[in-house]
Amino acid sequence: MGLTDAYGRRINYLRLSVTDRCNLRCCYCMPAEGVSKLEHRDLLSYEELLRVSEACVREGVEKIRVTGGEPLVRKGLVPFLKELSGLAGLKELVLTTNGMLLQELALPLRKAGVARLNISLDSLKPETFARVTRGGDLARVMSGIVTAEKAGFPPVKINMVVMRGINDQEILDFAALTLKKAYTVRFIEYMPTLCDHEWGAQCMSGSEILQRISERYPLLPLVSAEMAGPARNFRIEGAAGAIGIITPISGHFCESCNRIRVTAAGRVRSCLFSEQGVDLKPLLAMSDDDTLRQTVRRIVNEKPGRHHLAEEQEEKQRVNMSRIGG
Repeated sequence: MGLTDAYGRRINYLRLSVTDRCNLRCCYCMPAEGVSKLEHRDLLSYEELLRVSEACVREGVEKIRVTGGEPLVRKGLVPFLKELSGLAGLKELVLTTNGMLLQELALPLRKAGVARLNISLDSLKPETFARVTRGGDLARVMSGIVTAEKAGFPPVKINMVVMRGINDQEILDFAALTLKKAYTVRFIEYMPTLCDHEWGAQCMSGSEILQRISERYPLLPLVSAEMAGPARNFRIEGAAGAIGIITPISGHFCESCNRIRVTAAGRVRSCLFSEQGVDLKPLLAMSDDDTLRQTVRRIVNEKPGRHHLAEEQEEKQRVNMSRIGG
């Protein structure tokens, strides 16, 4: 069985948040004062997360990305991932992390069945990295990436949120990471998720990012895989790795969106920026998995055609990325 929304998009990708907690405080993800944390009782249990995942897979989801907050801070994650990777019909289990705990957990993650890792990394300069993350240790993240490769993971995907005046001078340094190693470096437009009135000054369009790279390196377009995310992919001529451009602002990719999201608190959303969603907790309190699957189908059918994030509005709500799963 497959999931298709009202716009004919095939939905085969679930982003599953397992926690709202994080060991970093990235400036574009949460305000400086932090955010209120969910109580443990408000989080879905691993058993509930598995039930939701199984319902989605039975309906047609083929790829699950585990996110947070920072997923590796939740205790008991590895045994859960092992169960998740064993779901019949699931083709790919991947995980996004800030890399701070990879030194300890890379090998257990690989043994649990995680196929690939995405690393959120916004600077290759220790001082800038610490400023953006409000205290992160770049050396620890880089060591974690090496440990992941030794554990048998394929070369990681690196996600860089480009912020003008903060880290945009490192665009070419990040692109150069793909020259000799098969990394995929994805440049992401800065989004106004925290309702910062000055966000436009920091946002650099995907076309400008591409222009900067192409002025230094010749780029070849690549075809994206069916279950891939929203990036437009390129390769520097002769490079081992690839480059991706993700443009939620200047060129929203809604027409090809193939995903739904489940938050750590059990709310399923068909769009990252939709204020609508369905609380799955009442359904999970029952033993009726058929109704759970019907709800997944309904959410997919009601998926909006596009988001309106960059449009002028009188009032916008903050998007709590640490709670939704990005």
